[in-house]
Amino acid sequence: MEQLALFDASPRWTVSDLTRHLRLLLENDPELQGMWVQGEISNLVRAASGHIYFTLKDSGAALKCVMWKGEAAQLKFVPREGAAVEAHGRISIYEVSGQYQLYVDSLRPLGEGVLYQEFLRLKALLEAEGLFDPARKRPIPELPKRIGIVTSPTGAALRDMLKTLQRRMPLTEVVLSPSPVQGDEAPQALVRAIQALNESMPPDVILLGRGGGSIEDLWAFNDERLVRAVVASRAPVISGVGHETDFTLVDFAADLRAATPTAAAELATALTVLDLKQTLVESVRMLAESLMDLLDRQQTLLDGIQTGLRFYSPLRRIDIEQQRLDDFGRHGNALQAHRLELAGARLNGLQNRLAALNPQAVLERGYSLVTKDEKVVSSRSQVRAGDNLRVRVRDGSFDARVTGKG
Repeated sequence: MEQLALFDASPRWTVSDLTRHLRLLLENDPELQGMWVQGEISNLVRAASGHIYFTLKDSGAALKCVMWKGEAAQLKFVPREGAAVEAHGRISIYEVSGQYQLYVDSLRPLGEGVLYQEFLRLKALLEAEGLFDPARKRPIPELPKRIGIVTSPTGAALRDMLKTLQRRMPLTEVVLSPSPVQGDEAPQALVRAIQALNESMPPDVILLGRGGGSIEDLWAFNDERLVRAVVASRAPVISGVGHETDFTLVDFAADLRAATPTAAAELATALTVLDLKQTLVESVRMLAESLMDLLDRQQTLLDGIQTGLRFYSPLRRIDIEQQRLDDFGRHGNALQAHRLELAGARLNGLQNRLAALNPQAVLERGYSLVTKDEKVVSSRSQVRAGDNLRVRVRDGSFDARVTGKG
């Protein structure tokens, strides 16, 4: 046997050649290059690169799968261990390990295809009735006094909404109308919860929400009965179902759609406590400014009235007459002083003239005054020899006798 093997002329394969040959055989089979495979997820690994590695298995076999980052980013649900799914992709061989695997380009929960078709059918039916018409939808009040919540009493969605409402608007009353949000009983229970809110404690707005999940988990929010209950609600409804990429028929029927339950609570409280405080501060400021403006106007008016009163006041007339009297007094005093000054000047002139004509002044210059019988002798013809005369000089007088005429 060893001798036969030594001289055997059949072709020899390397592992790489054989693996490559098998890969080409698989990749050249059209049926294996675009196929749906059903199974349960196990050994799920999310790599740092963004790729997803997992195994699809059923009761009899297992299939290695890989989903590249680009396709993984397009997923509308979160793959989990044990989830039943349908994977679409192509079969090939990973030559490094020599194992065949499914390269997945699309992944959906098992049964999603049928549910999605039903979703599209219901959407077209209800849209044709006008239930999704934007013109029908009502505005959300800016400052609701009471907010109703329809959701599971034990879910994370309720905690998120309550936390958000407490943070943004703790003054608002919140009323919970509990209901299951998943399962066969959920649609009718959600309808009753909305009706109970509208009938017993009518809120200003209703938040209808739950956390994310698969299309099966969210299917209650695609129920026709719930859609009609949302449209018939007296209070406007904000839907916050699932994650941002999740859309249900309730989202189309609601008066406002939020990406998440937390976002729904934020949209219901467009005005926060901080906004109200700011508005109050601004209102106080504007009121103070208006009051100051009013006071300024009133003060100006009062000043005008006071000015008018002062103009027509008897005291003003008295003041004016007093001023006129003061003016007359000043003018009289000035006139009297001027007259006295003129009289003094005239008196001085007369005094000077009198002094110039005073005989004593002539005597002071060396002249004498001769009188005869108390009459002034001003000519030699007035005397004869032997006449007695009286001669007055500067410092006195004396008697004289005429002895002859020269």
